[in-house]
Amino acid sequence: MVRDVRPFRRAIESHLGSEDVARVIYGSIIGLALVVALQAHPPAAATMASFLVGTAVAVGLAEVYSEYVGAEARTRRPVESKQVRQLLVDAAAVTFGAGFPALFFVLAAAGALDIDAAFRLAKWSGLGLICAYAFAAARLSGAGVARALIHAAVLGVIGGALVALKSLVH
Repeated sequence: MVRDVRPFRRAIESHLGSEDVARVIYGSIIGLALVVALQAHPPAAATMASFLVGTAVAVGLAEVYSEYVGAEARTRRPVESKQVRQLLVDAAAVTFGAGFPALFFVLAAAGALDIDAAFRLAKWSGLGLICAYAFAAARLSGAGVARALIHAAVLGVIGGALVALKSLVH
């Protein structure tokens, strides 16, 4: 039985055409920075998972707060409840990006991974996500495969540098 992949492809294309991409990447950089900053003196796996989830929620709420205040300042009107719901939906992408590495630490806490493997998976999957988005963006903007791979590598290095910088000041 061959499954129809068109709905999945449409969902990916829709996601790549949304502002969620920037929010997921931003959240990923924050989550990766926390992982890198804490790797030298790693807490227990469950503690690390809670740090990541807590950071993700805080960043998501900060996104909602800043967009709320910005909207009131920009429009000179109170923000309506419908707009607040949209702000919460938009912030979910940042929260997801920052909190995703917690999955590996939950698995480590459950005994499915050791803590070193959780750190490795958290770092490489986050960097892989950043590079995959860069590759997709290049392809969608008309670049060939070779140019898109170079684009992904360059932006991956820049993303890695941002993670390193953020981890130093975290």
